[in-house]
Amino acid sequence: MTRDVLRGRAQTVLGPLDPAELGPTLMHEHLIWDIRTPAMRADPDQGPEITLCNCFAINYGRKKVPGNLRFRCEPTAVAELTALRASGGRTLVELSSGGLDPDPAALARLAAEAGLHIIMGCGHYVHEYQDPANAARGAEDFAREMVDQVQLGAWGTTVRAGIIGEIGCQAPWTEQERRVMAGALLAMAETGAAVNVHPGRHPDQPQEVADFIRAHGADPGRIIISHIDRTIFDETRLLRLADSGVVIEFDLFGQEASYYPLAAIDMPNDAVRLKLIRALIARGHLERIVISHDICYRTRLRRWGGHGYGHIFENVVPLMLERGFTEAEVAAITTGNPRRLLAFA
Repeated sequence: MTRDVLRGRAQTVLGPLDPAELGPTLMHEHLIWDIRTPAMRADPDQGPEITLCNCFAINYGRKKVPGNLRFRCEPTAVAELTALRASGGRTLVELSSGGLDPDPAALARLAAEAGLHIIMGCGHYVHEYQDPANAARGAEDFAREMVDQVQLGAWGTTVRAGIIGEIGCQAPWTEQERRVMAGALLAMAETGAAVNVHPGRHPDQPQEVADFIRAHGADPGRIIISHIDRTIFDETRLLRLADSGVVIEFDLFGQEASYYPLAAIDMPNDAVRLKLIRALIARGHLERIVISHDICYRTRLRRWGGHGYGHIFENVVPLMLERGFTEAEVAAITTGNPRRLLAFA
């Protein structure tokens, strides 16, 4: 699919469609994934079976269960997607990029069976997960790969990506990750696809990405910065980032515990996320907000006692309305903004 053919359309794993058909959309999820580090994958101890008796302890990070970070069961995924559809969701963006064991053919099967739109990402996750061969590749080579993943098919299939990302960054940012990001910006310019960024965990790293985007002459309005709710906790940094023109993604809805095993931070709950979103709206940034769950642990699926993909539509949207959000604001965040971003420019 050339840019001229895709312009103004969205591209799902089953083919292009009118963005008006997308409906309420989750902008950052995983359906078939493996987010274990290489060391975790090599560990013979993958932890106990997940049950309702241990899922809280696993989620709280006190039990070693690398197996919680891998999910490949398509029948269970269909059941989870069916529940999402029943809750009102119509589209899910799947961002298991290179290094997270993406499976485009599985995503196409899931979309067909569940009757849901799935839009697939492409590119590469953080340095640690990347193929060692990437060390010798330049930005133009990465860009060519991503363009082909959008226009021809990804990871050895004819299933085409509809967004670039999630593109992985760390703090400090590695030179290899910078080359991948530069490649993503080149691919965005050639294809018209939006880019989703996984920022490093330092609160200033999202701004570093925004400054990098500006320095490369890319359109910040087509760049989505993920995981803001585990990265930025003060309004000053948050508003400065939004003022730079990028899209702000709160994508850990449903994670209500303050404990976060990957950094020395206190995670917000859903109510705090909504307060930060309200601050962005007050600043005039309604069109720069999207939300999701970023489900990548089995214990966050309904099958193992979690909230599932329907949580935002079942619980968060009613909470937003109770907290004074207008229906127009909710529609912009859950439907209008995703529709604009997922339409090829």
